[in-house]
Amino acid sequence: MIDNWGAALGRTVRSAVRDQPAPVTYGLIVLCCAAFVLSPGSGLNPVYGTGDRLLAAQSDYFEHWGVIPAQLLTGSPRAALTTVTALFVHGSWLHLLGNMLFLYVFGAMVEERMGHVQFALFYVLSGCVALLGYAIAHAGSEQTLVGASGAISAVLGAFLYLFPGARVTSLFPFLFFLPLRFPAWVVLPFWVALQWAAAGQGSRGPGVAYLAHLVGFSVGFLYAWVRYRGRATVKQVPATATEGDSQP
Repeated sequence: MIDNWGAALGRTVRSAVRDQPAPVTYGLIVLCCAAFVLSPGSGLNPVYGTGDRLLAAQSDYFEHWGVIPAQLLTGSPRAALTTVTALFVHGSWLHLLGNMLFLYVFGAMVEERMGHVQFALFYVLSGCVALLGYAIAHAGSEQTLVGASGAISAVLGAFLYLFPGARVTSLFPFLFFLPLRFPAWVVLPFWVALQWAAAGQGSRGPGVAYLAHLVGFSVGFLYAWVRYRGRATVKQVPATATEGDSQP
């Protein structure tokens, strides 16, 4: 099944004060959006037809470009390549928009801190590690895993270490969508706790890759800690990130 962040609600704003370009972040967003629009998943490309023909095309597309744990662990070079291609494949408009919203909010500042080339490598490699970690935990699964969630989770982990005092304004449905502003060191660990709790509900199976989120977040935080420890982290940033309540 498809790796899904769930619904992201609310308006997203990155502070205009952060005026440094972020070509990798924006390039990734464009690539993911273009890949989805052209794919059978969007339902917009007439090449794939409609009805049963479209459903068959979607199934074939996900199986070809997505990660299938049982195949990945055979050591096949083609299967290994899917850990990269799966990062640019999304299963629905909601899946795509939820991932791109988080990448837009948190990616630009992390890219600015790391540098363009290092951020690009960090994003791809951490995403591959997150998918591999999920595949190892579900070694016998034949279900397909797609999406950038693992890589974006790594971005969140790095953001937490690099910008712990950055204010994140969140909208929570159970509080009637009241906007509340908290520092990243409060919001992101709370998000991790939700992923951990969801990952522990094994009855839902491998359809939603909460474990990939946890692996990605851990990889991102540890990388930033090793790479930047001993250097001053930004404790207060005039950036505002408005995010919705997300249940990946």
